[in-house]
Amino acid sequence: MESTIIPVASGKGGVGKTLISANIAIALARMGHSTVAVDLDLGGSNLYTYLGVPNKYPGIGDYLKGGVADFQDLVVPTPIPNLSFVPGDGKTPFLANITFEERRALINGIKNIRARYVILDLSAGSTFNTLNFFGIVKRGLCVTSFETPAVMNFVMFLRNFMLRVLSGVVRSDKRVFEMVLSAFGDTARAEIMTVPYLVGQISAINPRLAAAVEETCRRYRPAVVFNMGDDPEELAVAGRIESTLQQGLAISPRFFGFVYHDESVRVAAKKREVLLTRYPTGRASQGIIRLAKKIVSDWDSDAEETAMDLLERTRREQGAFRA
Repeated sequence: MESTIIPVASGKGGVGKTLISANIAIALARMGHSTVAVDLDLGGSNLYTYLGVPNKYPGIGDYLKGGVADFQDLVVPTPIPNLSFVPGDGKTPFLANITFEERRALINGIKNIRARYVILDLSAGSTFNTLNFFGIVKRGLCVTSFETPAVMNFVMFLRNFMLRVLSGVVRSDKRVFEMVLSAFGDTARAEIMTVPYLVGQISAINPRLAAAVEETCRRYRPAVVFNMGDDPEELAVAGRIESTLQQGLAISPRFFGFVYHDESVRVAAKKREVLLTRYPTGRASQGIIRLAKKIVSDWDSDAEETAMDLLERTRREQGAFRA
């Protein structure tokens, strides 16, 4: 069975990343797909609370500290058919900082999980761990809300991610590598230090590497989910984000979904209830179910999904909901 690995990231905490991760996994499992949710929020693992699973099983912390020999032994079933879970740090301290060897062991273990879908709930922000886990595959999910700090941190996350990716591409040429690091760190000239500008600079030194950078940018297509929305018209900001990412980072994100703000989310979290189980017809639950269906039908598609496409689709869904 070929697994689809979907890392889920966010530029900052508080935007609903873990809620989205957990309930997408639940929705996929309920659709009949074998699914494993992996808690990679090292140093702050709490995915188990959203899945209705007790914090009593060995997790990634035990694996890294030698308490569990085989990564696959961490996979535990949940009460939800087709859904299993890999706990995070549990009660093991200091897992926010892991070594290169530990990170490589985790990535190898994740790639060997036997399931149709593997959902990775990553730490919020732009730590090296998060950026590396997000880069396991070419397609990941980014969650943001509409608040200005959340949008700014989301864009910064992708900027940091592309720096991480591109520095790996050009590392073989010391001169180019140092130029890339310097350019991304030059906040005074951030407006002109775009990836297209850098490609031009690199091309003058090493045309082969410049072509490799362009190809790498084309391959990475993060899928963006806007959470806690009140109205589809809020998606006007998505057009500005799209322009910023295309012009500044030379990437074309997929504007993948919109989930409404829903009071049932807060109530479920407060009572430690599983959202999709307790409030399956709520607006947030229905939005997450739509995301899961879209993952099944469209995740591997190369079709363009613009900000305007998402706005129009969300308007139609709102009309159907009101009807």
